Amino acid sequence: MVVKQLPETLINQIAAGEVIERPASAAKELIENAIDAGATRIEIATAGGGKALLRITDNGAGMDEADLALAVRRHCTSKLEGSLATIRSLGFRGEALPSIGSVAKLSIATRRPGAPHALRIQVEGGKVSEIGPASGNFGTIVEVRDLFFATPARLKFLKTERAEAAAITEVVKRMAIAFPAIRFVLSGTDRSLLEFPATGEDHLARIGQVLGADFRSNAIELDAEREEVRLQGFAGIPTFNRGNSAHQYAFVNGRPVQDKLILSAIRGAYAETVPQGRYPVAVLSLTLDPAYVDVNVHPAKSDVRFRDPSLVRGLIVGAIREALTREGARPSTAGADAMLRAFRPGFHPGASAGFAGRPAAAAGWTPSASPHRPLGLSPLQPGLSEGVQGRFDSLTMPAARAETQFSEPVAEVSASAGPERQFPLGAARAQVHGNYIVAQTGDGLVIVDQHAAHERLVFEDMRKALTGRRLPSQGLLIPEIVDLPEEDCDRLAAHAEEFDRLGLALERFGPGAMAVRETPAMLGEMDVQALLRQLADEIAEWETAGGLFARLEHVAATMACHGSVRSGRLLRVEEMNALLRKMEETPGSGQCNHGRPTYVELKLADIERLFGRS
Repeated sequence: MVVKQLPETLINQIAAGEVIERPASAAKELIENAIDAGATRIEIATAGGGKALLRITDNGAGMDEADLALAVRRHCTSKLEGSLATIRSLGFRGEALPSIGSVAKLSIATRRPGAPHALRIQVEGGKVSEIGPASGNFGTIVEVRDLFFATPARLKFLKTERAEAAAITEVVKRMAIAFPAIRFVLSGTDRSLLEFPATGEDHLARIGQVLGADFRSNAIELDAEREEVRLQGFAGIPTFNRGNSAHQYAFVNGRPVQDKLILSAIRGAYAETVPQGRYPVAVLSLTLDPAYVDVNVHPAKSDVRFRDPSLVRGLIVGAIREALTREGARPSTAGADAMLRAFRPGFHPGASAGFAGRPAAAAGWTPSASPHRPLGLSPLQPGLSEGVQGRFDSLTMPAARAETQFSEPVAEVSASAGPERQFPLGAARAQVHGNYIVAQTGDGLVIVDQHAAHERLVFEDMRKALTGRRLPSQGLLIPEIVDLPEEDCDRLAAHAEEFDRLGLALERFGPGAMAVRETPAMLGEMDVQALLRQLADEIAEWETAGGLFARLEHVAATMACHGSVRSGRLLRVEEMNALLRKMEETPGSGQCNHGRPTYVELKLADIERLFGRS
């Protein structure tokens, strides 16, 4: 076979297969060009999910005739100065416009400030027209019609118009969050109008526009720095979660990315705090020297590679967990809103026959006459943990047991101040249905699920024991030899010290095998070979070895669930107040080990609205 030079049009079509995967990819590239041009207003119009029409209008710097002629040629860009190690713009490859022009009908009209008129160039299926004068305001209008008409096979792989339109919307949302000083308008025949007014430097206001106003009241601000890598943004409290990961946004030096390392760090930071199948909401922005991150990994520029991935992961996990410890105990406002919606509007006391005769009897009611008053209850047994046995005993964690006793006396409070005003969770007033504690706060009331709350407290005590010292291990009579690929053995050996602290003692046994001498006592009998393969796969994919600790935490969470105070257990007032005080001291007490909320708070103003008093 004879080696041939491919024609320019075919080269651009091949590149388009990597750069322009769908209409949303074209929208992303064109919006990035507008932002790099200094635009403060960007308007996006679509039709047919972006396949029939995609128009991007901006008020950026525009181009002159020489720039316009080069813009539609391959590998021509004004954004790359020096080397790939100093990339500070969103675009830099010089492939987007020629790639789009090779598979669609592309029209560009642009006008620089001070120019007498605009200039227009057209590219259809890779054929470039002459540059001519046109009418237009300052800035640039890029219009893409009949996307992939020159490569009809690609059209068969596109989704429905609605799905493609939704993908473009997601691109615009990510860009809007990254650049709050820019006004974005998204319109078209295939959608309703979506507008994000500029908010200047108020990032939270822009995030509220995209994610909804309720995010602002359920978000914790992040601002941490480690070795010249800075993390800023907002993390939602664990009880404010969603059914998929689409509400997790990550940016590196202002560039929207979908990086596996960052998503893994978010997942690790919220471990054991979000229910299975639910995902936290987070907006993270990393700022670091461009030389320490490689954005030239994929033509779409959505993946990046960090020079020190463990540093970045540790920064994200540490910052989110510190924020959750500091402020994450509060309940989601969505819980209170759901409770308010559950009350039926238009309720009238006379509508219920069972209620009609109550007022007269209620006039002489006293607490001592209540048939539901928990009389003669014996004090709780030590630990409230109803005999947690088995593997938990092997851990010998006396602190975890002692700290879960709620039979200690409650501190004296002055009658004038009142405990409901001295403590965030207020003072216990009642226990209903044997499981829910009703407490009065200074400006409302709190309803606590006693089992879920105590489960969290027991788990946090056990988690402290997990991280406080080397975990108990059980030695194997005969070391188990696990055959693995040499590269997997290298990965496991590099983390051997970390595994040893968790009770897993292993060492190299030749070039392609690992010898396991001890396993964590908490895990009991286990498949050692499956564990090592899982850990090796995790290190290869996520560059971290947190799977073993996650398994140990899962065991601890299960034991905490079975060892906590059960639903239906009647508590004395002192015990209920002691539980509330312990919750106030414990990080993450706002949700149980399964991620469900442990309490719901209602403000007095909300209660008064129910009765029409405000």
